Amino acid sequence: MDIKERTLVIIKPDGIQKKLIGEIISRIERKGLIITNLKMMRISKELAEKHYEEHKKKPFYRNLINFITSDSVVVMIVEGEDVISTFRLMMGPTDSRKAAPGTIRGDYGLNIERNIIHGSDSIKSAKREISLFFQEE
Repeated sequence: MDIKERTLVIIKPDGIQKKLIGEIISRIERKGLIITNLKMMRISKELAEKHYEEHKKKPFYRNLINFITSDSVVVMIVEGEDVISTFRLMMGPTDSRKAAPGTIRGDYGLNIERNIIHGSDSIKSAKREISLFFQEE
């Protein structure tokens, strides 16, 4: 049985500023993952706070909100077999300084805050995050 998972992927403002949209989409497609929805948008403060609510009590929360709302982002729903774990390997660790060359963050990120990309960390998170950014159609 071919069960497809879905994940939310966000190319963050630093990825947009570095003109990496095409490169990241190419990596997703070359891996054999399917982009089912895609849009460019500005994330409102309210949406950012909902998206990052699990980090609300952490010291970096305000910087996270300020950064993700600072410029446009590209938001995608990506599908595929084991897409969450597959895409997290493609991204590399959250701290770009610890990410291996060949990963998105290892190749293009600067640090833990400017790390180019977001991908859901679990099926539960993916469902919640997708519902924040895309209406069921």
